Amino acid sequence: MPTRPVHALLLPPGPAVFDAVRRALDGEGPAVLPLAPDLPRPALEAALEALRPTHVVTPDGVSRYAEGVPAAEETAVIIATSGTTGTPKGVELSAAALRASATASLERMGARPGDPWLCCVPPSHISGVQVLVRALESGVEPVIHARFSPAEVIATMTAGGPHHVSMVPTQLRRLLDHVAGLGGGRGADLSMLGTILIGGAAASSRLLSEARAAGARILTTYGMSETCGGCVYDGEPLYKVELKVGGDGRVRIRGPVLFSGYRLRPDLTAENVEDGWFVTSDLGELDGGRLRVLGRADDVVITGGQKVVTGLLADLLAEHPAVKDVVVVGRPDPEWGQRVVAVVVPADPFAPPLLEDLRVFCKERLPAYAAPRDLELVPAIPLLPNGKPDLAALRESPAR
Repeated sequence: MPTRPVHALLLPPGPAVFDAVRRALDGEGPAVLPLAPDLPRPALEAALEALRPTHVVTPDGVSRYAEGVPAAEETAVIIATSGTTGTPKGVELSAAALRASATASLERMGARPGDPWLCCVPPSHISGVQVLVRALESGVEPVIHARFSPAEVIATMTAGGPHHVSMVPTQLRRLLDHVAGLGGGRGADLSMLGTILIGGAAASSRLLSEARAAGARILTTYGMSETCGGCVYDGEPLYKVELKVGGDGRVRIRGPVLFSGYRLRPDLTAENVEDGWFVTSDLGELDGGRLRVLGRADDVVITGGQKVVTGLLADLLAEHPAVKDVVVVGRPDPEWGQRVVAVVVPADPFAPPLLEDLRVFCKERLPAYAAPRDLELVPAIPLLPNGKPDLAALRESPAR
């Protein structure tokens, strides 16, 4: 079977990464494994040991990795899955799958050839890679920011006109706050942006309403590395993407956007693919073909023998007027097994929500056992490098 080299890219976000992805998709260069250049050494060594690229590329040059293994010829990009525990997994994506995803995305957005793109999410994650692929399919070179900065996003839009962009909800929240601050009390105005694709985590209805009221054109997306990123937009699957929910409540996905397998882990691939369907770790329900994601299967808190879906509860809490941002986690409890904890960023730091008020609010819509038993107020939700909440850190009780 023909193979191709695999280059681990330890490069800062920028034109060199974009060119490497372009060459990988066009078959002109090796497959690429983009990694964050500032990875701590233990994390980098774990990724290299698990994913075994043939070469490592840094700003200083290209070096051979002694334990490297080539990839199948169809593999264009390998994404190292994020996670705070366990060995990194390498999601192998073909050029055909990446292009199918990008083409369907552009069609759903109504994007036109030549529309500019801004990449302000890490190209070491699928969200960033797909911004680069969408730009390729649009025939443009994207503007790539080294890190997310609301001020730099606005500067790019002001200087170059509307750019399409992908963000996680926390980035949108910070952008709204920044623009509102510039407005001198007149409120935020996001009409200068192109389409904003929101993914990586569930966005609250309040955040979306606020952004749309500020003139933003937003599409919510659902997907993961194994589906080349977002493959469901506003609950509706992209072209040729099929959805179903199994008896275990987990969402299953099939279509041309699926990954080829986990690098060097055929056992893991077999565990997660059933008859051509990728079995996600998310619980969901379908209503007339429209998907509603309830939360991750492993983010169910069992308290007093009752199951609480944390994502569902967080969505409800986010609707409370005193809550600006919220994550729900389970923490050990000697009586209940786990207690439900709401980690909240107050809408007004000088008038934070009270636990009892939040419990009453929740009991109006959910069973009493689902109401949070503890409330932790924080100035901001801690995030992983990919912009998602750091659940491992949040599950640890704060120092008293």
